[in-house]
This record gives sequence, structure tokens and C-alpha cells, in this order.
Amino acid sequence: MSKNEEKFRMMLVWLCVISYFVSYITRVNYNSVLLEIEKEAGFDKVSAALALTGSCITYGGGQLISGWMGDRISPKLMVLMGLLLSAAMNLAVPLFTYPGFVLCFWCVNGFAQALIWPPLVRLMSTYLDEDQYKKSCVQVTCGSSVGTIAVYLLAPLCISRGSWRSLFFLCAATALVFSVIWFMGVGAAEKRLRKFVANHTSGLPAGEGNLQNKEGARSHTPFLLIGMIMVAIVMQGILRDGVTTWMPSYLSDTFHLGSAVSVLSGIILPIFGICCLQLTLQLNRRLIKNELLCAGSLFLPSCLSALLLLLMFSANPVLSVFLSAVITGCMYGVNVILASMLPRYFGKNGRVSFISGLFNSCTYVGSALSGSGSALIAQTAGWPAVILFWCGAALVGTLLCVRAAGPWKRFREQQKSVTGC
Repeated sequence: MSKNEEKFRMMLVWLCVISYFVSYITRVNYNSVLLEIEKEAGFDKVSAALALTGSCITYGGGQLISGWMGDRISPKLMVLMGLLLSAAMNLAVPLFTYPGFVLCFWCVNGFAQALIWPPLVRLMSTYLDEDQYKKSCVQVTCGSSVGTIAVYLLAPLCISRGSWRSLFFLCAATALVFSVIWFMGVGAAEKRLRKFVANHTSGLPAGEGNLQNKEGARSHTPFLLIGMIMVAIVMQGILRDGVTTWMPSYLSDTFHLGSAVSVLSGIILPIFGICCLQLTLQLNRRLIKNELLCAGSLFLPSCLSALLLLLMFSANPVLSVFLSAVITGCMYGVNVILASMLPRYFGKNGRVSFISGLFNSCTYVGSALSGSGSALIAQTAGWPAVILFWCGAALVGTLLCVRAAGPWKRFREQQKSVTGC
């Protein structure tokens, strides 16, 4: 690979990383100032939380629409639309603080956010080889974690210096500025990379390059395999978002800690997640090259950690935090494997973006199930029952990944035999 080609591929990757960072700061900012919105705008807890629920629904459902569109519309334009629409909603929320308006704005924002991930996957699968693609998936996912950390650090500063509204204005301005950078930067990178791809047949990518094969070489879609992967991703969503959401409440109720424990989910867990993402990449590259087996090897320690947490759920808060961090960290790794790395192999089918959206939507099905399910179980049966629920989800995820590893290996080899990926 020439230095010029490497330069433009790195440029594309970093634009994708920053775009996902921007998408997160314009999404999780509402969560970070939720209590302030309740106090200052006079929202009750149900009204304030309803916007989060609505956004989760439109984001998860929007992934399917975005995935379908992403295989047909320019990824550059789709991400641009998502960034601009999200910026507009972030401007609207602090200006019109009526509960009904905020609900509508944040539901639209959820859909705007859904326009970003599937096109990013298509772009990366188009211009990057297998190893570069996997590295870039980890880098882009790290961008989301850094975005979460940035928001939870900025939120107290904005509140102390003025109001929660300033956080929304800052995030909206960032999205608007980056929209211009994205449009110009991706346009320049794609123009150069198309020439490189055209000149190197062996470098035909899994996404765009294989559009040539769509008419005559569309492969059979393994629906049973896709179904098993989808259920495993749902289990991942139950664990990652469930533990992240409910760990502060669990620590507060069990060990009578103050509200400061919410910092753990906002800052400490994403930092631990970044470390686990890097370990996941090395695990897949060096030791377990079958992606489904690699995901299963991450579900297993989560299951064991949940079991230990169940056995010693009221023993020590530091131990509980550590075990919770292991669970969420492993699920960050599972997510990047199942929802990010796998869609590239569907390039021969011409469905990279759709599969990406479909898989990513499953994470939010799991998130919704965990959000309502964990609350109901905690209320009726207590925290040990919630932890048992998490342990069961991790066990199901482990078994599904191990069972699907063989069929996945055969499917992957079939794709490679045609695409050369």
C-alpha cells in the first residue's frame, strides 16, 4: 500500500471516529443533565424519562430504515443528514422546554442518530481490508466511549457556569461545525480511494467493490445463523446497558451509597470499556480468529462475573463495582465483534449497511428489555433476582455463540472464496 493511499484511508477512519464521537455527545447529553432538567424545567420523572424511552425506540427502529437506505444512498449524505438533524434537535430542546415538545424533539433525535452507524460501516467495509476494518471498528467504538466521558465531564462544568442548556448549545455547535468537515473530508477521501480500489483488483472491498457481483453472485442468506447472532446481540444489550443503567441503583440500595455513584456509569465504565475493546481486538487477531467463538469467550467471563456477583452481592462495594465493570467491559467487546465486525462479510450479498442496522437494532431491543425487565424484577424479587437475570442472559449468549461458531466459519469461508476478503 502506497503512503498516499494509507494517508487517505487513515483520514477516512478518523472522520468516522469523530462522527461517532459527535453522534454520542449529541445523544447522551440529555441523560447527563436529566436531574437538572427535572429541577429547572419542572418536569416530573415520568415526563423526563419518556423522552429517553422514545429516543431509544426511534433509534432502534431507525437502524432498520437506515440500514436499508444505507445500501442505496450515499453514506456521506446519510451521515450528513443525521448530523444536521441531530444538531437541530439539540438546539430545539433548550429553547422549547415543554415536556411534549422535548419528547418529540428527542424522538426525532433518536432517528437522526440512527442515520449514522450503518453508513459508517458501509464506508469502512468499502475502502478497508479485513484487518484495517476490524481495527477501525474498535477505533470508532472507542470514539463513542470518549464522547460519553466528555459529556459527563462537561455537564457539571456547564451547569456550574450557567445552565444545562449551554451543554446542548455546545453539542449542537460541535455537530454543525463537524458536518462541514465531514462533507468536505469524506468527499476528498472517497475520490482518491475509489482510484486506488479500481487499480487494485485484489483489494476489492467487501461493500462497494462487490456491487459488481450483486447481479450474478449474490449468495444464499443464512437466516438461521443471522437469527442466532441477533439473539446473542440482544443478550449483549441486556447485559451492557442493563448493568450500566442499574449498577448505581444497585450500589445505592445495597450499600447505601450517595448519588455520586452515577459517575461510575458515566466515566469509569466507558474507560474500562475502551481497555476491553483493545483487548478484544488482540484476542481476535492473535488467538481466536473465529468471531463467534471470540464473542463466546467474552460472554463466558461475564457469566462467571455475574455468578460471583450473585453469590457476594452484598459483600463489598469495590468488588461489586469490579465485577460489574468486567461484565460491561466484556460486552463492549462482544458488541464490536457481533454488531461491527460481522456485517462486512455480507458484502457479497449487497447488504452490509442493512445487516449492520439490523444487528445494531438488536442491542437496543436488549436495552429496552433490560430497562423495564430489571426494574420489574428488582421491585418484585430484589437485586439478587436481577443479577440472576443477567447471569442467565450471559449464559444464553455464550451457548448461542459457541453453537453458531461452526456455521459462521463455513459462511465466512464461502464469502472469502468469492470476494477475496
